[in-house]
Amino acid sequence: MIEFSPSKPITQLSGAKIMTSRSYSKKISGVSGIATLILTFALMGFSYSAAADEDSPYLTIKRMTMETANAVALAAVLACREQGVQSSATVVDKNGTVQAVVRDTLAPPVSITVSRLKAYTAANFSVATSELGRQANSSLANVPGLMMGAGGVLIEAGGTIYGAVGVSGAPSGETDEACAKAGVAVVIDDLEMAD
Repeated sequence: MIEFSPSKPITQLSGAKIMTSRSYSKKISGVSGIATLILTFALMGFSYSAAADEDSPYLTIKRMTMETANAVALAAVLACREQGVQSSATVVDKNGTVQAVVRDTLAPPVSITVSRLKAYTAANFSVATSELGRQANSSLANVPGLMMGAGGVLIEAGGTIYGAVGVSGAPSGETDEACAKAGVAVVIDDLEMAD
């Protein structure tokens, strides 16, 4: 968990207060203020959740590490492999940005795209894609970039949504979803202990 506090420097950007870490700012020399902010956020890996106190001048930020995202994706693919299924798994952050992708040796190339769409959809709707039956029968089903089929599940612990994982390659969405859940199960204790 990364926490910014008023004791750290404040930079104004479009009228919003953005807290930056001194240590990262000092390491990036010769870069403009906005570029420094962008690099700082990229280096520290940000997604956000509101602080408990709405009047607080800072946000508490929680995000999966690269290692956590990779562990989820690999565990999901291995869970499918144990069932004799070649699959792909994509892990996205809360915003739907890809953090990790694993494709088993013989998984069809299209499974990479489908797993990404499932993960993106789960993250943006904050629900497993198998629970989007009503939306699948609405105009949302025609929105490019969404996949309402089963196989996308949230990576959530202690009330915080860290992102989602999508799996594709199995003959059924239910199998894809079971593999995705197995991937999340590998890291859930660590995420809950971190809260």
